[in-house]
Formats: sequence, C-alpha cells, structure tokens
Amino acid sequence: MNFENFFVRTFFPLIYSITFAFGCNSNPTSMIHTNISPPVADEIPYQHKIHGHIRIDPYYWLNQRDNSEVLDYLERENDYYQKMTAHTQGLQKELYDEMRARIKEDDSSVPYFYNGYWYITRFEEGKDYPIYLRKKEVLTADEEILFDCNEMAKGQDYFRLVGISVSPDNTKVAFGVDTVSRRQYTIKVKDLKGGLIMDTEIKNTTGGSVWASDNLTLFYNKKDEQTLRSEAVYKHKINRPDQDDILVYEEVDEAYSVYVNSSKSRKYIFVSCHSTTTSEHHFIQASQPESDFQLIQARTSGLEYDVEHFGDHFYIHTNFNKAKNFQIMRTPVDQTTTDHWQPLLPHRDKVLLEDFELFDQYWVVNERANGLSRLRVMSWDNKEDYYIPIDEETYALYISYNPEFKSSQLRYVFNSLTTPTSVIEFDMSDQQKTVLKTQEVLGGDFDPDDYTSKRLWADARDGTKIPISIVYHKDTQLSKNTPILQYAYGSYGHTIDPYFSSTRLSLLNRGFAFAIAHIRGGEYMGRHWYEEGKLLKKMNTFYDFIDCSKFLIQQKYTTAEHLYANGGSAGGLLMGVVINLAPDLYNGVVADVPFVDVVTTMLDDTIPLTTSEYDEWGNPNDKTYYDYMLSYSPYDQVKEQYYPNLLVTSGLHDSQVQYFEPTKWVARLRAHKTDQNLLFLDTNMKAGHSGASGRFDSLKELAKKYAFIIDLEEK
Repeated sequence: MNFENFFVRTFFPLIYSITFAFGCNSNPTSMIHTNISPPVADEIPYQHKIHGHIRIDPYYWLNQRDNSEVLDYLERENDYYQKMTAHTQGLQKELYDEMRARIKEDDSSVPYFYNGYWYITRFEEGKDYPIYLRKKEVLTADEEILFDCNEMAKGQDYFRLVGISVSPDNTKVAFGVDTVSRRQYTIKVKDLKGGLIMDTEIKNTTGGSVWASDNLTLFYNKKDEQTLRSEAVYKHKINRPDQDDILVYEEVDEAYSVYVNSSKSRKYIFVSCHSTTTSEHHFIQASQPESDFQLIQARTSGLEYDVEHFGDHFYIHTNFNKAKNFQIMRTPVDQTTTDHWQPLLPHRDKVLLEDFELFDQYWVVNERANGLSRLRVMSWDNKEDYYIPIDEETYALYISYNPEFKSSQLRYVFNSLTTPTSVIEFDMSDQQKTVLKTQEVLGGDFDPDDYTSKRLWADARDGTKIPISIVYHKDTQLSKNTPILQYAYGSYGHTIDPYFSSTRLSLLNRGFAFAIAHIRGGEYMGRHWYEEGKLLKKMNTFYDFIDCSKFLIQQKYTTAEHLYANGGSAGGLLMGVVINLAPDLYNGVVADVPFVDVVTTMLDDTIPLTTSEYDEWGNPNDKTYYDYMLSYSPYDQVKEQYYPNLLVTSGLHDSQVQYFEPTKWVARLRAHKTDQNLLFLDTNMKAGHSGASGRFDSLKELAKKYAFIIDLEEK
C-alpha cells in the first residue's frame, strides 16, 4: 500500500502551494524607512555565448551555494526585508492567530480499509506533523502507530516523510525521509512486529518504493545526484546490504524520468518512463520479482499512456491515434502493443478524460468539459451510465483513494471557492451519497452563505474566451476600489481548479476578492488549452493573464491601484514576464520561488529538471527556441522602467527552481528599475521549493505575505 497516496488524496485532498500577490499604493515612500538602504550585489560580468550571440550576466557568481559571500548577500537581503516590514509584526501575528484558529488541530482523516487494516492519518493539537496509524480489521481495535512525524522531526530544521509502503503480509513498512528539503529521500524500512527501524538505508531516492509479493523484495527509484532526475529502478533484498542492490532499469534518455509503481490489483509492478509528451511502461508480476520486466508499448514520440490492471486486461488512458483529449482503451495482458488496444471510451473533441477508477461491477471516469470536472459512472454490463450531479457554478472535483475492487462505494473529493472540502462516499448501485467528512472551519466567523463565487469570461487579444473564477464576501461590492488578488499558474498542463481555502478568508473578510485566471498552458478547457500555451506558443500564457487583468479593470471590478498578482514556480515565471510587459496594471506582485532565468537554466543540463523539460519550453540549443525563450525570459528582459512593488520568495535548498534564479533577478531589478517602489527578497535558508515543512510554520510564511498586501492596501 502506498500510504502517501492515501494521505494526499484524502486528508489534504486539494493542496496547492499557492501564496498571494501583494502590493503598494502609488506613494510607497510615505510608508517605508528611507534611511534603510537595500543591499547591492557585486557585478562580475560573465559571458554566455551561443548561436553567435553574447549575453552578459553580472550576477552569475551568485550560483555558488557554498560561497560565504553569496550566503552573506542572502542574509543581507533577508535582513533588509525584515527591517522594512518590521511594522507589520503585529499584523502578522494577528493573521497567523486567526488562520490557525480556523484549523481543527486535533483532526483525523477518513479511515480507509486495505488488506485487513484500517489506515488513518491524525493530527494532534499543537503539533506540526502528521501521525500515521492503523487498526486491525475493525475501527474499535487498538491503534498501531506507524510513524509519529512529530517525534521524528525533533532537532530538524526541515522534515518530510513520504512514500509509506506496507508489505503485503503487513509486517514491514518502507518510507522515505528528507531533512534538507532537496527532495532527495533516504528510504528506510520499519519492522512492524518489533517496532524497530531495520538496517536498510538507501540514499538519494524519490522516496517511493513497491513491495513484491514475497515481502522481501523492494523496488525503488534512484536519482542522479547532480540533476536529481529519477534515472533508474533498483531491486533491494531486505536484510541484504544496499550495495548488493540490483539495477533493473536505467533510463539513458535525459528527457525522461523513470518511476516504479504497482497496480490496484497488487498483481503487477510497473516501471514507467515519462517525458513531458511521451511515455513508456514495463511490467512484471508482483509474484515473480526475479523475472525480467516486459515492455507494454515502446515509446513513440508524442504517444502518452498510463496503465491499470483489472482481470485479464490492462486498461489504458492514452492519446493514441491523435486522441488529443485522451481515450480509454484496453488490451489483454499477454498482448500489450498498440495493435491489440481496443477502444472502451472514445475520444471526444470537447471532453478531456483526466482519470479513471476500476471496480468489479463499475468503472468511473473523471472528465472535464467546458472547464468543469464531472464524474461519469458506468457499469460493466452496460445497464447504467450516468453523471454524479453537481449543483455549483464553479468547483473542484476529483476521484479520491479507492484501493478495493470489490465495492460499490466510490469515494471522491469536492469543494469550491465557498464550500469547504468534503470526502464523499457515493453508492454506485443506488446513487446515494454520504458525506464522510467535511473540513471544519473553526473560529466562529465562517458561513459559506457569506461568500459569493462566480465564473467570468475575459476576451483575450486573439479572441479566445479565458475563464476566471472569482470569490468575495457578500458585503464586498466589486467596484474601482475593490482590491483583487489575481492568481494563475499556466504551465505543464497543470489545472488550478477553484478550490476552498480557510486561510484565504483572512483576505476575503478584509474586503479582498480572489480570482483564478484559467489561462492557456493549463488544461482547464482541454488538452488544446495546454498546447496553445507551451513551446513557441508560450506567449499566449502571459498575454492571457494580462488580458484577464485588463478585463477586471474594464468591468470596473477594480483598478490598477488595487490589482495584485501572484504566481509560484512556473507561475513565478508568469509574474516575471507580466511585470516586464505590463507593469502599470498592478499595484504589487508576489513571485514565489520564480523560474525567471529561463535561457541560462535551460542551457545548463547539470541543473535539476533541465533536460526533462525541453518538451515544455523548448531546447535553446536550437536557435529558434533560443530566440523565442530569450524574448520573454524575465531575467534577460529586465530593463530601465517602472516596476510594481514586488515581493520575491526563495528557498536555499530548492531543487525545482534553484535559489540563485530569484536572487539574481532581484539584484538586476534593483539595478535597473526607475521607481521607488518596494522590492524584497525573502529566502528561507532552511527549506526548499515548498517552504517550511510544518503546518504551522507554513502559516507563518503565509501571514507575512498577507500582512504585506493588507498593510500596503490600507496606506
């Protein structure tokens, strides 16, 4: 059992690392400490030469993570930020207290039954980390603590446990631990009979692992130590030295990453290879760990497919044969190539097939049509075919964790901008639903009827209609004086659904509206939505966001003096481009761990994730892509001009976006901007891409950002 999958999909069923954009009024000098000077980074010109073109990078030296001068500069930036925002300490505490007060600290997940045990995740009052436990056969049985992460995290600046995998005989559990925030996990194994950690200690992995049926063999993923690409699958024998582990698959193509997983049936183990646009899968029977992995279908450029098993067939979610929005097919387990694939649910031009779940009598498909998710239930005997009814205008909906075949109960997750997250059990035989758990919002100040949400449609400059989901307090009248926080991501086909956030209430209750721009680069409107916002069409992503901002202003929902923007990671790239192209549209922007030095990063194949992302951004070794990427790369396009107030966050140990990207960007912006607006860099010196690991420490980071926007808006 992969317990982490259970935890993510059921206890915190809609987690996005989303923070918010913050800004300032048109006269920031009236509220800042003019006697505090910002740090200035040394300029040491470095030449990048390619395609007969030279780029000068004066801050290239900042990529030396272990250089004391680099660390000193980061600390000086942090000190400047802290001094300049010291007057918001009281507000930060107020926000932290009210956000924490809304959280039910002593809380538990909905139990799931798997292989003879009920599994539960629990949080206890005052504690940052989860406790994983199980109960044998019945919920009234004594609990068995698998892991108390609060105890395991003691003495650590950062702690994350992932990949909980229980052996088929329930006597051992494998797990991965990261104490640096670099996403390089060490796999360990716990003996559940004696409660002791075994000698196994496998370093530099993804943290995930899969047991064979013999309860002795463990398959896991190994990472390249430099690039952090998951490049190989190894086989480990319990009670054997790690150096005896056997390589079973190595992915030599640097555009691909490889992962190991198991089928829902527990009968098969899969080795799955993925690039951005192509996939390939291999399999063995879980009962035959010494056998060689067999190929399902050889990789073909542009062919994507995922595999599940039921009965005598593999079930395949794929874009085979130009099915852009995907289709469901199946093939006999002994005839797996595409010439044997049989259509089960055909491709539709206006319906994206996102996911599916198999049961012994029913199967369920998670579809997306006109931007909205829906669940379609079908019986294998073809007597039933219907959609689970949903009655909200804009919402988030997806299949939860369903580990058993022999059940008529489908668990799914639902929430919206105004409705807290619920785990729902739907009986597919009589179409009755039971709400198993609804997120409790404590504090006494929440009533869903106090908030209004709707979906708007903005006109992009090429005529495309761009959806916007917006939420605000019913007492807030959308007008020229309404502060609006506009968020988007817009890359990798990742869809940001309109989701509930109890922390967001601290903004809504203070008169803010929150808007999600469902821009191209995601898949909100289907696969074409993604393809129209990548590679040589990436500018659509940036223009869409700008055009959504103009729409909000034109509709008199706000003005530029009250409009704020936010994005993180690839969404941070979005922020960087937007403030180069349309700085006057925003009073302030927050860019969280932003990917902003696009060309330099994509030319450096030693940096994590570079080669695997050529299909997303393009390969700048090709001049066509080089020129196009250079035209929007935020770091390269910094110029002498006005910029809005800007807060940039970073993590020293970030494995996704290296800390030096936002660091160099801030240094260059400070040297070129012509205004007196605020510019801050806040680097977490103890964390990486996702920030602080504890649930309350993460609230402190969010409180800082909320305090920033509120303080500036009120001036």
